Amino acid sequence: MKFSTEELIEGIRSGNKRLIAKAITLVESKKSEHRQQAEELLKQIMPFTGNSIRVGVTGVPGAGKSTFIENFGRLAISNGKKVAVLAIDPSSAINKGSILGDKTRMEELAKEENAFIRPSPSSGFLGGVANTTFETMMICEAAGYDFILIETVGVGQSEVLVADITDVFLFLKIIGGGDELQGIKRGIMEMVDVIFINKVEKENLQKAKNTRLELKRALDFIPSKEKDWRVPVLLGSALHNEGLSDVFEKINEFISLKKKTNRFEEVRTQQAEKRFEYWVQEYILSMMKKNNAAEEAYIQHKKNASTMVSNPSTEAKLFVEKFLSKD
Repeated sequence: MKFSTEELIEGIRSGNKRLIAKAITLVESKKSEHRQQAEELLKQIMPFTGNSIRVGVTGVPGAGKSTFIENFGRLAISNGKKVAVLAIDPSSAINKGSILGDKTRMEELAKEENAFIRPSPSSGFLGGVANTTFETMMICEAAGYDFILIETVGVGQSEVLVADITDVFLFLKIIGGGDELQGIKRGIMEMVDVIFINKVEKENLQKAKNTRLELKRALDFIPSKEKDWRVPVLLGSALHNEGLSDVFEKINEFISLKKKTNRFEEVRTQQAEKRFEYWVQEYILSMMKKNNAAEEAYIQHKKNASTMVSNPSTEAKLFVEKFLSKD
């Protein structure tokens, strides 16, 4: 059944999970007949976006990302928050299919009235997210979700791109496997805001403390991303709900610091500009910047996107169409 833009917006604003899911499917669609409606939808929900805390959660495979998100989400809900989870599953390079099993793994969180879980395929898009994760996030914000947790496909060289669409970049670490810092990309350490060493038990507590010390030493050699913020390295067990309240507290502390120093809106503006630039590349129009008239229009549309007057993808398309027309 096809829903009108007005029906979808009403469903989003009223928290109808079925219609929220339909809206996300529309935005994820690559069919040309769906793009116009998707762009109109995103344009109309813009005034209701921007009020959430966006948290990117990454870590090596087996770090316990799904368990962490499930129990952290339940903790946030117990603190009066509404939680949306955007779980990105890797797509097959052969048939482009994806298992999309995160909703099954987060069975308890899925039962919560104030939780919404949306698994999405990466569709080959690098960076640990799907190419429409940012726009999906807008829909969840318009639906009134306070926390948006983005579970990435797993640590990789391009994984740090998730930091370009979130307010907090959380890295899950587990101990064992030889050199504790082996396999951690410098880019991850430069972008991370909070580190949580997961799966800590009595028998490996000392090793966990040693790992924490190594990580702190490594962080001492990396310039701080945010002034006056020293990346905390926390210990705990997501499975046993140990240490999650510390993570919740540090996330809120970090957001408060960013807002106090005006970095919160500054970073969001930068992120919106990056999304605009991404969509310009998607619409294959980078060469148009060399034209004087095009350069002026580019600056104006980019300003519209960075100030969130309109959705970045819509502004990019308007810019492209203006200079590809016969006129």
